[in-house]
Parts: sequence; C-alpha cells; structure tokens
Amino acid sequence: MTTTPLPTTPVRSADELTRRWADLLDPPVFTARSLWLAWMGADGAMLPLLLPVDDLPEAPELRLVAGLRTMHDAVAGTGGLHLALALCRPGPPEVDGDDVAWSEALRTGLGDRVDGTWSLHLAASGTVTPVVNPPAWAWR
Repeated sequence: MTTTPLPTTPVRSADELTRRWADLLDPPVFTARSLWLAWMGADGAMLPLLLPVDDLPEAPELRLVAGLRTMHDAVAGTGGLHLALALCRPGPPEVDGDDVAWSEALRTGLGDRVDGTWSLHLAASGTVTPVVNPPAWAWR
C-alpha cells in the first residue's frame, strides 16, 4: 500500500481517470509487472487506498482475477464503487497480446460481477493508456 498522499480532486471522466493514473504512477516506468487497484465513488472521490499487486505473471491467472473480485467486494461492500486498475510493466507503451489477455481475463472475471464499474489502464515506458474505459455513467 502506498503512503503517498492521494489526490482529493474528484475524477469526473475517462480522460480525468487517465490523468489521475499518470499522476499517481509518476513516472510510469516500471522494471517489473504489477497491477494497481484504486476505488472511486459515484462522485469521483478516490478512496484513500491504493493497492499494488506485485510480481504479476505475464499471462493472467483465473485464481488471481477471482482474488481481485474478492478484494473489490471487501473494499466496496455494497457501495457501488468504481474499481480502477492499472497494469504496469516494463517494455514498450503499446498494448500487446499479454495486455489484451489480461483485459479479457478481467472482463470475464469482473465484468458485471462487481457491484459498480471497472476500468483498466496500461502504464509502460512513461505512458499511461486506457485499455478498458469506464462506462460514461460511472460518475454522475
């Protein structure tokens, strides 16, 4: 868990979420694979919790995805929070086959099973790119 103070400005759009990840992961350059989790309310306020999952395998593991859903349920309860995910890795900033495999595994494992919404960004080589944007209704 990070001890860096989290921003207090609400996130109100997919573009603002991309900028938030860029700010949180500054600089978005990584030597190992990790998946970062953050939660936001319908008002765009970010919970004071930023959770990295380190030593992430290149290929997704269904047990790990199920564990992410369990973690989300524990944090969100029945609050309908948005789960914002950032896949961080070394290498070029373009989305590759492993990144697509992770997004598909998350879509299958989380999909509409989380109470709320989810999104996925890729952080690599100093760039943050949306892979799965939140739905437009994620923030009211």
